[in-house]
Amino acid sequence: MRPCILLLPLLVALAGCKPEEAPVEARFVRTIVVDLKPIGEDRHGIGEVKPRYESDLSFRVAGKVLSRLVDVGAWVKQGDTLATLDTQDYQNRLRSAEADVRSSEAAFVEAQGAEERQAKLLKDGWTPRATYDTVLRNLRAAEAKLAAAKANLDLTQDQLNYTELKADFDGVITAVGAEAGQNVNAGQMVVKLARPADKDAVFNIAETVFTDVSDPYPEVIVWPLSNPGLTVEGVVREISPVADPATRTYTVKVTLKNLPPQLRFGMSIGGRLKGRTTLAAALPLSALFEKDGSPAVWVLDQQSSSLTLRPITVARYEANTVVVASGLATGDIVVTAGVNTLTVGQKVRLAAANLAGSNSK
Repeated sequence: MRPCILLLPLLVALAGCKPEEAPVEARFVRTIVVDLKPIGEDRHGIGEVKPRYESDLSFRVAGKVLSRLVDVGAWVKQGDTLATLDTQDYQNRLRSAEADVRSSEAAFVEAQGAEERQAKLLKDGWTPRATYDTVLRNLRAAEAKLAAAKANLDLTQDQLNYTELKADFDGVITAVGAEAGQNVNAGQMVVKLARPADKDAVFNIAETVFTDVSDPYPEVIVWPLSNPGLTVEGVVREISPVADPATRTYTVKVTLKNLPPQLRFGMSIGGRLKGRTTLAAALPLSALFEKDGSPAVWVLDQQSSSLTLRPITVARYEANTVVVASGLATGDIVVTAGVNTLTVGQKVRLAAANLAGSNSK
């Protein structure tokens, strides 16, 4: 019995022993190194140089275009003739109006003489008052008819003058809307005339661009696409209050300062906001995680090889990236894949195919 008693504690000790648990292997993740850069330095729009003041010039009367004396790009002075209409009909109307004036003048002279004679007879008592009143009424009618005939003559003379289209100011022709031999209506555009000294940069901007712009009239840097080294400063003058129904973009007009002669109407230009010095980082959209309804990212602690969840502030979203305004610093390592399966404090290791650099902006 004694050997059994000695073996009992040993059996109990062996029964309480468990095999040692194997350590959990760290998970491989892909990351990106944060590199903060000035925000917006690569965010720009493409636009066009357009005149600030551009007038649609048209005839004030209808007719057949006899000649158009200018083409697109022609420089004209105030008072220069740009186009003419066939004047035959208006010359006929003018001759008819002149004849009406002469006829009305003759009738007026006759009525005036009759009134003078009847007035003398009435004074001497040789004619009744009713007869004189009739003659006086005829005089007043002849006088009114003469005034109407003269007014019609002035009108037909003006219409004849309107058959010549003249420049209202010094400028350059930017478009034409009629050719010789074409019948045009009054008010139909024949040429467009622009003031060359006043130019605007016009852009069509998506609504997402306005989300981080607090100044309603910010300053802008503009350059021609054919010569990026030629930069011109400007300021936003007008923003369309309604989006274009087809493109869903807003028209933005920028007044340009100190215009160089190389900047011409119709040039394709680029533009970006001036003076944006805020540092930001661009991350892949796959790096975003949501915590309590707010954006966050997983940051790797290199010393402990564990993860922490860090809240961030998003400046804007782009096609494949998100621009982070705050919450990150240069050198932070952010997980870019599988973020929805990670936990706080989890041990991770860098994948062999991990991105070595940053695509941040």
